[in-house]
Amino acid sequence: MIDHLKGRLIEFSPAHAVIECNGVGYYCHISLNTFSQLGSKDEVLLKTHLAIREDAHTLYGFGDEVERNMFRLLISVSGVGASTGRMILSALSPGEVAAAISSEDVNLLKSIKGIGAKSAQRIIIDLKDKIEKEGVSVDVSGLSDNTIRNEALSALVVLGFDKKQAEKALVKVMENSSSIGLDELIKQALKRL
Repeated sequence: MIDHLKGRLIEFSPAHAVIECNGVGYYCHISLNTFSQLGSKDEVLLKTHLAIREDAHTLYGFGDEVERNMFRLLISVSGVGASTGRMILSALSPGEVAAAISSEDVNLLKSIKGIGAKSAQRIIIDLKDKIEKEGVSVDVSGLSDNTIRNEALSALVVLGFDKKQAEKALVKVMENSSSIGLDELIKQALKRL
């Protein structure tokens, strides 16, 4: 099992990163949370999870141990594969996922692409005790604001805007108005870009 990769960041996008370690380039699937942590660093350390299937060996990279642990908890749930786990961690931070599971927020989990009502309920049922037992930190502060901001950021990146500039625009818009809907947030951020 590959525990981590430490090396030079060759290329990265919101979905993957290539890390060169001693002349070998490792292609890692990453979440948006990890993508935002990479920034413009030259040397990086990614905690990894190697998923081995009959037809593929897929490497997933995470910015820290907390995110990798949450990913491993998520994929332990029946019906939640590695791609779905990565999608969940792209939409929410590990603390927000823990908060959603602890508070049994089915609607928040259902709002993530690829997660239906049954999957959301199964995640909550299977992981609630594990999260409480392991003492995973729960991030309740600004849960809905962060979710809306992450969705708006994803939309702006898909539209072709630079992630850092889009983040700055979203922060400025959210400073000026405390409660704003997703559509309005995107419109206001577009005016600032």
